[in-house]
Parts: sequence; structure tokens; C-alpha cells
Amino acid sequence: MPTLDVPEERLKKFKYRGKDASARRQQRVALSLELRKAKKDEQALKRRSITCVSLDLASKGVSLTLDEIIKGVNSSDLAVCFQATQAIRKMLSRERNPPLKVIVESRVIPRIVEFLKSSHHPCLQFEAAWALTNIASGTSAETQAVVKGGAIPPLAELLSSPNMTVCEQAVWALGNIAGDGPEFRDVVISSNVIPRLTALVSSTTSITCLRNVTWTLSNLCRSKDPYPCKEAVRQILPVLSHLLQHQDSEILSDTCWALSYLTDACSERIALVLDTGVLPRLVELLTSVELSVLTPSLRTVGNIVTGTDHQTQMAIDAGMLKVLPQLLQHPKSSIQKEATWALSNVAAGPQQHIQELITHNLLLPLVALLRNGEYKVQKEAVWTVANFATGASSDQLFQLVHFGVLGPLLNLLTVPDVKIILIILSIISYVLQASQKLSDKKSLCLLLEELGGMDRIEALQLHENCQISWAALKIIENHFGEEEDTDMHILSPKPRL
Repeated sequence: MPTLDVPEERLKKFKYRGKDASARRQQRVALSLELRKAKKDEQALKRRSITCVSLDLASKGVSLTLDEIIKGVNSSDLAVCFQATQAIRKMLSRERNPPLKVIVESRVIPRIVEFLKSSHHPCLQFEAAWALTNIASGTSAETQAVVKGGAIPPLAELLSSPNMTVCEQAVWALGNIAGDGPEFRDVVISSNVIPRLTALVSSTTSITCLRNVTWTLSNLCRSKDPYPCKEAVRQILPVLSHLLQHQDSEILSDTCWALSYLTDACSERIALVLDTGVLPRLVELLTSVELSVLTPSLRTVGNIVTGTDHQTQMAIDAGMLKVLPQLLQHPKSSIQKEATWALSNVAAGPQQHIQELITHNLLLPLVALLRNGEYKVQKEAVWTVANFATGASSDQLFQLVHFGVLGPLLNLLTVPDVKIILIILSIISYVLQASQKLSDKKSLCLLLEELGGMDRIEALQLHENCQISWAALKIIENHFGEEEDTDMHILSPKPRL
């Protein structure tokens, strides 16, 4: 089938019939990387400080100057060290403007790190770990100061502390450090923390500690430049699979975010996650009323269907398409957008997947979003229709036309978004080409006229963007030029000379 004559770089962004499955998957992944991989809506910060306003120094009658604190930290008397470290912790636990930079510049971090090793003084260990946790919640430079101070190895050792309060604080501190980025994440991983963290996932662990462990494991999975090493992923996945069965929404949320990071990758990485058997549970969580759980589970399933056609089929078999109609009508536009993105990746597959979309009654809510959704949702819907149009049979494409897709598409031709306009013109070209195959072009042209489509397309020939004007011109020439010439000849014959 001939394609709309638009520049080469535009054509590369679509999956055309006739290409082998490997090429289609590559283009599908490329499309996802460019358009779909929105960053996580931060349900929980990558790094978290612990505030404790009630423990403000003034409210406790404690008044130490910074010089006195520094002197106390460097004392040989552990009782004095404890008092000074606790003073630092309280300063850093202020809800507003904690003096992180001041403490870093005072160069006390290496000494505080030493206190982590005071196994006979767990209260001092706890205060030191808390202070370091809050410093690591700051800027990358402040987190780096904690790492350069040598905090990671003793914090890793504290994961095996018999004192669970100290242990939990070490979990939190390591989570903050890992959340800074891939470099420190990998340093934390190399300190053999994963086996120690997974050992903490048990029925005897308190719910607050278990939440922190899950959150820290999630941070060990995040960042993809580079991704965490495969060995670390293989160590983490079994415990994530276990945590996914939990009923606590905070644990479920962070577990799903972890899985979303691990599936935001190539099909080989997606396969590692699928091999754990978590997909049915992820689809089940798509019905959650908790937005904090629904969002990351939907993101993860959406990532999975960017993989191979087989991986997409696994998601379909697990029931994702049964849930999507409700999600496309969700009151939150963010969920509508994520659901439409997932739908677009299924539509990028072979015709049997496209038929599944039709069978599961997904065309009507898709058209409704094109017509009434927020613009960010409409954009995803346009991409879904584009993927559908480039891979569908003519009969399948005209089922979408019968659901009224052309009207809202034509209305969007007035948006100030060059890329979206070009995609819509491409879709219109596909529909016109399909109408030729079905010998129904005349009816389609009449429908376009009734919807005001021809006026909009003709107007786009004068668009300031040359790609748009060229695309509009080619539609007119390829599909309406002959009729227009005939009509003009009848209405305005040239005089004989």
C-alpha cells in the first residue's frame, strides 16, 4: 500500500505492514522510548528525610552552638558524643530548612560514620544513622558527602543488627543513598545489601520496617542509565514477587514501582520479570481503588506490552484488556493517559491483537477520549489510532471509522502541535487508502466533507510548517485532485482561444 509522502524521519516512526516481526518490535520500542516513557509521578520521594518538629532543640531546653556540637562529636567521651550527635539529628529533623549544608561543611560526617560501628551503644548508632539519613535526603552533593564519609559499609553491616530500630534506620539511610542515582545505587548493591534486605522480609518484621525495606528495594531497581545489573535484579525479583501479595497499599505501591523500573527496558529484561509469574497479580491490581497502587501497576503492565508480541499476548491472556475499558473512563486523567498508552502498545501489534481490542469493546472509549479527553490524553489516543491504522486490516480500520473516529481527529487538526497534526494526516491517508480497497472511497469522501474535513485539510496546505503543508497537499492530490479538476472544468470552462 502506498504511504503518505512525508519526510523519511516521520515514516520511520510507524510500524508498516510487510516488515518482519523483529523490525516491527524495534520500531515499537523506539516509539515507546520517544513518546511513552513518562517519568514516575512521584508517589514517594526517591529520598526521604525524617522530620520531628516536636524534638526541636529549643523545646527541649537544649542549647548548643555549632562549635560546641563539633567539639562534642569529636570528644573521647561517648556520652558527650551521643549528646552532640543527637543535637545534630534534631537540627536536621527540622521540618523547614534543616541546615544540611552547614553540617556537611562542618566536616563531622566521618566522625558520625564512626559512631555507626559502636555496637555496644545502639542509641548512638541510631542517632548517627538518623542524622546520616537526613543528610542523604538532600542534594546530590550532600548525599555524596555521606558516601565519601564512608557510610555505606557500616550501614550495610547494620542491616544485620539485633536492634531492629537501628536496623530500620540503616535501611532508610541506604534507600536515600541509592535513590540519588545509578552510581550510588550500584555502590550500595555492591556492598551485599540485597541478601540482608531480603532477609528482613518476614512475618515477624514490623509493618513500618517492611515498608522501608520495600521502598529501599524499589530504589535499588530505579535508574536506567545504566540499568541495575542482572544479578542484582535476579536477587531482588523473588522478594518483589512475594511482596506483591501483601495487602498493605504502601508496600504494594513501592513493589509495583520497582517492577515498573525493571520492565522499563528491553524485552530480555521484561522476560526476567515475567518469569516470576507476577503478571496475573499485576492485572488484578489494575482494579485497585488506591491510586498509589493503580498508577504503578498500570505503568508496569504498559511497559510489558512494549515488549515482544508474545509478551503482549501474555498480558492479554492475563486479562488486561478486560480492565482497560474502565481505566479509559477513570475520573483521573493521569490514569486515562496511562491506560491509553498501554492500549497504544497493544495496537502496535499484529492484526490478531488489534482484533482483541475490537472484541473487548475498546474502540468506543478510545473515540470518547479523542473527543472529550484532556489534551495530554487526546495525544495518547491519537498515537493509539495511528498504531491501529498502520497495522489493521481494511475491515478492522473501518470498524474504527464506524465508531466515529474521524470527527474528533479532524477537530484536532487545529492544535498547535506539528507532530500530532502530521500523525492525524497520516491516519487520514491510511483510511482513504483502505477505502479504495473496500471500494467505499466515495462514501468516505462524503463523510469527510460532512465533518468539515476537506476544509481543514485544504487550509493546512497554507500551514507555516512545510511538512504539514506538503502532507495536506499530497492527500488532496492523491485522493481528491481528479474530482476537483473535473468539478472546476464543469463550473469554470476555459475560453477557447
